[in-house]
Amino acid sequence: MSIWEYANPVKFMQTSGWLLPWVVGATVLTLVPGLVWGFFFTPVAAEFGATVKVIYVHVPAATLAINIWVMMLVASLIWLIRRHHVSALAAKAAAPIGMVMTLIALITGAFWGQPMWGTWWEWDPRLTSFLILFLFYLGYMALWEAIENPDTAADLTGVLCLVGSVFAVLSRYAAIFWNQGLHQGSTLSLDKEQHIADVYWQPLVLSIGGFGMLFVTLLLLRTRTEIRSRRLKALEQRERMA
Repeated sequence: MSIWEYANPVKFMQTSGWLLPWVVGATVLTLVPGLVWGFFFTPVAAEFGATVKVIYVHVPAATLAINIWVMMLVASLIWLIRRHHVSALAAKAAAPIGMVMTLIALITGAFWGQPMWGTWWEWDPRLTSFLILFLFYLGYMALWEAIENPDTAADLTGVLCLVGSVFAVLSRYAAIFWNQGLHQGSTLSLDKEQHIADVYWQPLVLSIGGFGMLFVTLLLLRTRTEIRSRRLKALEQRERMA
């Protein structure tokens, strides 16, 4: 058995159809408890007040925003090198999810920043790189819609994905690259001075896992939809030619 078998649309549809109920169940079992635990059963922080609870949405969304683009990069490279259509469609399917996660990270970051920094927005390195990443998501989606030929669209969006990966890396490591700006270091860290207390860390890990499972669920659903849409367009073209 080879992993490339799942690049076959029929095989992917069969396998994803079997996986979906399990993934949905895992999403519910991690996301709901993580958010309920974090928002309702953790104490108010002495330094940050109730604002600290925004981390249960902000951190998972920001983590996904970056990693979804990395997933799109891998899928795009598979398309560019091996020409597997499922990988191109998976990258296309992931983009709107990544865009929404980036937007959530920006909005929740503003709600965190206003009471902490006294401003809704600051041209901080990490914030700015996240805004640029959001614009790359929008550009990626717009490029798919602007090009009629799906293979050409997959080629060009794959190249755009390569370029945008620079900002995905900057979004993750901006606070390290530039020792300035208001944004603090990583919430989850091996450094005990930066790492948050266990009372906040445990539900946060559960929330991150829940957001990750939510992404997998949405990705499978959207990729299946893209495959069906591609089949439908192929049938319509055959009817026109007949």
